[in-house]
Amino acid sequence: MNSSEEIAVAGMSAGRSALRMGPAELVQAAAMARRFYLEGKSKIQIAEEFGVSRFKVARVLETALERDLVRIEIRVPAELDAERSDALRARFGLRHAVVVESPAEGEDESPDPENLGEVAADLLGELVNEGDVLGLAWGRSTIHMAAALDRLPPCTVVQLTGVYDAGTAERGSVEAVRRAAQVSGGEAHPIYAPMLLPDPATAAALRNQTGIARAFEYFDKVTVACVSIGSWEPGISTVHDMLSDEERAHYASLGVAAEMSAHLFDAEGRRVGRDLGERCITVEADRLRRIPEVVAIAGGQRKAAAIGAVLRSGLVTSLVTDRSAADYLLSEATPGPRPALDRADPDGS
Repeated sequence: MNSSEEIAVAGMSAGRSALRMGPAELVQAAAMARRFYLEGKSKIQIAEEFGVSRFKVARVLETALERDLVRIEIRVPAELDAERSDALRARFGLRHAVVVESPAEGEDESPDPENLGEVAADLLGELVNEGDVLGLAWGRSTIHMAAALDRLPPCTVVQLTGVYDAGTAERGSVEAVRRAAQVSGGEAHPIYAPMLLPDPATAAALRNQTGIARAFEYFDKVTVACVSIGSWEPGISTVHDMLSDEERAHYASLGVAAEMSAHLFDAEGRRVGRDLGERCITVEADRLRRIPEVVAIAGGQRKAAAIGAVLRSGLVTSLVTDRSAADYLLSEATPGPRPALDRADPDGS
């Protein structure tokens, strides 16, 4: 029995809606409901116990629900919005969508509230299996997620992008990789290099360095990836903040609306500014598309449109977001590809 479901089984005081059932029927229905909902017995087992057919058990259980003899209440923690989560999952064809409560107005002005990282940490604890390769891309939300990790099966952890600023590696994605590996007890493969380089030649030279090349060798083995999403504005996109004014204007002219792992997307989810990737230390978009589970962590109204753009790219299979972004996505955004349906389930099911 799922601990998030509370079953209330009424007996003789079941209410006026059940008064047409006689005492024996009420007692039997309550007993069958208790066996089925609270004790987890099958209809066949109940039928054998009471000496009736399993079809009669099914009719009794159905009648018990119709006449309010059994009340089923689905409860999840207050910070999770199950209805929005399911609606978002269905709308975008995601494998998992988790919507959390948005911070109260004025409590958290950051584009990605820290509670997203905490929930994402719990989600990774569910998704990652022993022997998996977990990939972490740079992002504030992934850093918050890594800091909140308290359980993870033994797995290899690899960094998927360079860092925003190599001078802050100890507080950023390198530390996130180390933290995840420490929790899992597996190997860590960090990347000690900036995400964005001045030119393609410098980026190519860095990719050939031993430590970075070793990390890149794991990219095709990644089974679960965790990424962040940024909208094309100051303070919310890492790449935007790393470029010059002239470069920002150039990519803005191409219609860029979102950024993920140094890949740029327009509002329809199409990749733009592909030349930028030649200057970046990052996992290629085609490799991301082959990863069975790609979890994006992003929320807030300022990122809502960008989240929609990245979802339409088909690169993301799961999402952790908040109510404000979810409401925009459910009311305004147009669904795109259904990525979870196009990739093998990491559990093999």
